[in-house]
Amino acid sequence: MSNLLVNSQNGHISASQRIPAIARPFVSERAAKTLDIVERFVEEECIPADAVYLRQIGQTTEERFNAHPAVIEDLKKRAQELGLWNMFLPKNHFKEGAGFSNLEYGLMAEYLGKSRVASEAVNCAAPDTGNMEVLAKYGNEAQKRRWLDPLLQGKIRSAFLMTEPQVASSDATNIEMTITRDGDSYVLNGQKWWSSGIGDPRCEIYIVLGKTDPKNADKYKQQSVILVPKDAPGIAIQRMLSVFGYDDAPHGHGHVTFTNVRVPASNMVLGEGRGFEIIQGRLGPGRIHHAMRSIGAAEKALEWFLARLNDPRKKPFGEMLHKHGIMLERVARSRIDIDAARLAVLNAAVKIDESDAKGALKEIAEVKVLVPEIHLEVIDRAIQAYGGGGVSQDTPLANMYAHGRTMRIVDGPDEVHLLQLGKNENKRGAAHKTRIEAQTKKGEELCRKYGIEVKDVLALDRVNGEKSRL
Repeated sequence: MSNLLVNSQNGHISASQRIPAIARPFVSERAAKTLDIVERFVEEECIPADAVYLRQIGQTTEERFNAHPAVIEDLKKRAQELGLWNMFLPKNHFKEGAGFSNLEYGLMAEYLGKSRVASEAVNCAAPDTGNMEVLAKYGNEAQKRRWLDPLLQGKIRSAFLMTEPQVASSDATNIEMTITRDGDSYVLNGQKWWSSGIGDPRCEIYIVLGKTDPKNADKYKQQSVILVPKDAPGIAIQRMLSVFGYDDAPHGHGHVTFTNVRVPASNMVLGEGRGFEIIQGRLGPGRIHHAMRSIGAAEKALEWFLARLNDPRKKPFGEMLHKHGIMLERVARSRIDIDAARLAVLNAAVKIDESDAKGALKEIAEVKVLVPEIHLEVIDRAIQAYGGGGVSQDTPLANMYAHGRTMRIVDGPDEVHLLQLGKNENKRGAAHKTRIEAQTKKGEELCRKYGIEVKDVLALDRVNGEKSRL
């Protein structure tokens, strides 16, 4: 396959050469070289291994949620040999990572998004990435040594438990799981769902958001984050949730109940009432990771789309698909959409690098809404080109669409981000109104200065418009 990755005018162009010009000043020489290694690892080793992985997890539900495909461990060894490990922890904020910025890792994450196994192979898979950031940023030394170290080494996996089935979890102040202090312990009661990662047999630790002070007048001080070992008595996984029929085994998204689950008080992260602070710190960079992986998935969909357009065996109405103008228009729009989305994500990554996730709320929200929509549109165009094959298991497109659709919900649904963006943008409304009025007044003064009779400008425009139509 190496020959297929040799640069050519109408073929492959290496990842480092495809870095957008606007981003190049922010990319170190080391990161550019690593980016090429990531691309080759994904294209030559991970994408072919996807087929092995899907077969090694088995067929029955029991097999699938007890599987640990051997190909994953082989790929992890290979990734470490190549120096591809824990690239996600940004150098400006963490000493535990590989020394890359959010922007540099964002470029790498795009390629990881083209393969099912690639992110885990380099120990950069969700929800472990966000959970490791929580432990690295907010955990104490004991918590780091007990849980962060094995996660960084890829020896265990983790789950993040936040949303609940009985409440509108898009507003996290609604969560009802209780975390009650009892001597030197905390006792947890309640239920969680969409607990990503909870199905994996290697999952050893849950990061759980619950309420320690439900009567606090400040609704953002009611919540806390606590570490719960998976084998704590009282935890019961009720079921695994599917995504458009796909179970995402062995990783899975679980519905789990907690009944008098007791954990040491030392498992509290940062302190009571700090839950919102922690989850906001966790979700910001994670949204960038999701967005860049989605860009990669969109690129993969476009590649499949172009492959179909150039398949000489299939000629609707006597001509190959690339001879049909509507298809070329869809290709062009896909190229425009992907490139525009990439720039928006890289801009958000730079903003995080310059400050932190809190300082880039607007940019993060923008890409959280924009990228999934573009992602789905590009995949949909590719599906349409394949017809029945596009919605079947014969291409990866249907599965990609199913998971892509969830991106409009996870880490906060579109509506939440749009509402906040709209509110913040509207704060500028009064200032815009004042400036426009001042400009209008100055315009009237200039008219008088030049001896022009000043009338109702809008009324005059309406009259002129009516005359022009006549």
